[in-house]
Amino acid sequence: MTGFLIKRVLQAVFVIVAVTLLVSYAVRLTGDPALMLSQGSGSVTEQDLANIRQALGLNRPFHEQYLSYMQGLLHGDFGRSFMGGTSVAKLIGDALPATLMLAFTSLIVSILISLPLGIQAAIKRGKATDQAIRILSLVGLSFPNFWLALMLVLLLSITFPLLPPSGWSGPASLILPSLTMAIILSATNIRLVRTTMLETLSAQYIMVARSKGLKERVVLYKHALRNCAIPLITYLGLQFGGLIGGIVVIEMVFNWPGLGTLAFDAISGRDYPVLQGTVTVLATVIVLVNLIVDIAYGIVDPRIRTR
Repeated sequence: MTGFLIKRVLQAVFVIVAVTLLVSYAVRLTGDPALMLSQGSGSVTEQDLANIRQALGLNRPFHEQYLSYMQGLLHGDFGRSFMGGTSVAKLIGDALPATLMLAFTSLIVSILISLPLGIQAAIKRGKATDQAIRILSLVGLSFPNFWLALMLVLLLSITFPLLPPSGWSGPASLILPSLTMAIILSATNIRLVRTTMLETLSAQYIMVARSKGLKERVVLYKHALRNCAIPLITYLGLQFGGLIGGIVVIEMVFNWPGLGTLAFDAISGRDYPVLQGTVTVLATVIVLVNLIVDIAYGIVDPRIRTR
């Protein structure tokens, strides 16, 4: 198990370093921050722009800027925002909890929705219940997340003023954005649970368990569901990356004070340090979640450790 962990950790570190390199290069293609900072200042000469670039450290070669950024990361320093000079670490520290809370709440709600529905669809294969659940999941797959978010706001905040439409004003503000993401995720998860359960329920050991007189609930949730865990854990880990990407859109729709909103504002303002920091942190979160999934995978199935 130790060798397995070391291998996965080294892979995770390599991915994070590669992401920081790509992000650091890509953000410099979004535009010149000097032009953004000089807007509204009247007549600006090329010398003025050069002075701004020098003050921001943008006149140095890319490799020097990248090495300086990585040195700062090793000490937890993401630099300072071009817009106002605020510490990027502070901005990220204020926004990260909101994003993680929304992501994990959405994932948990999705699991609570998809597991019972997927199991019921497998048990009632070919019957009306199965058909209804599959149709609902197909409908869920057809909804763009921003459209579904707007419809939920229209229904539950405007037509029936039950929940806050945007921002953060307490735990109730979490319901609409997390429900939006959970519905989108559940549409796929229900089908995955149904498929894996159907394969498991046809296995010989399930027939043996039933022949021993075990209760159907024990057969389903203790034996069958445990053996469905490996593909489910794997997919949920992969899905988390897509979830983080989708959260950027959801945060904008609901004006959620998270990293997605912070990154969007940084793109608009050509704020390199903030954009680099937010993307690096989001990528690190995704890599760490997938590392945890790999470890859980190895615990559930010891054969994985030898690969």
